Amino acid sequence: MILNETFDLSNGEKIPKLGLGTWFIDDDRAAQAVRDAVQIGYRNIDTAQAYGNEQGVGEGVRTADVARDQLFVSTKLAAEIKDFDQAVAAIDGSLAKLGLDYVDLMMIHSPQPWNDFRGGNYDEGNREAWRALEKAHHEGKVRSIGISNFLKEDVDNILGSAQVAPQVNQLLVHIGNTPQELIDYCTSKDILVEAYSPMAHGKMMGNERVRDIAEDNHVTVPQLSIRYALQLGTVPLPKTANPDHMRANAQVDFVISDDDMATLRGLDQTDYGKYTKFPVYSGK
Repeated sequence: MILNETFDLSNGEKIPKLGLGTWFIDDDRAAQAVRDAVQIGYRNIDTAQAYGNEQGVGEGVRTADVARDQLFVSTKLAAEIKDFDQAVAAIDGSLAKLGLDYVDLMMIHSPQPWNDFRGGNYDEGNREAWRALEKAHHEGKVRSIGISNFLKEDVDNILGSAQVAPQVNQLLVHIGNTPQELIDYCTSKDILVEAYSPMAHGKMMGNERVRDIAEDNHVTVPQLSIRYALQLGTVPLPKTANPDHMRANAQVDFVISDDDMATLRGLDQTDYGKYTKFPVYSGK
């Protein structure tokens, strides 16, 4: 079963192949969502400072019915923080909100602040934020460190001065939006890609071609979408607070044929409605 499978990160840590995303799960609902996910069998829980639910996620982790060391908990440094001292304080702030002694993975949420996404040059600030993550890593506060939404040039900027190379790059990856060159580049640098919003912010449900392929495989569109991300060698992070959806999302022990994978790779699904111009987290 996929919930029992892991990938090996470049530093030797193991990360479960399927995770629970918590974007848009309110803080007062996050603890129960985490407890439900853990009870179902999830061991990979993803949050971020920007989601505003670290406190609830941490409560869920602390009150779940499995030991802390059996869970892989990730959070992200706010995209606006491009300063060493501020990053150090924010990392400690995340641990305090979560109520945890350590997190398994912490990432820089974006190479640019959200109000200038894909805009100006923040190379120096990203190197400073990375240095703070390295410090937390050396102190045992963060077991693995990574990046999110980083393009090749952003990755290279970190690799050029890093003492510890990123272990993860979390990207928007789904049927119809497969940045294969970037995934391949990360793989060549031993950086595992995590795929957030594998259902294209829910828009995949309306794609007739995807629905047809899902029906041919006797699975749902979400199951096909999650399996697609897995067969790309990425870690999908479907987000839901619904236990029934959590269970269904984990029922992906089937194989998409090479022909269907090729068809799915060739689709274009980048219309996200109100999120189209900015298809990543930018605040609620």
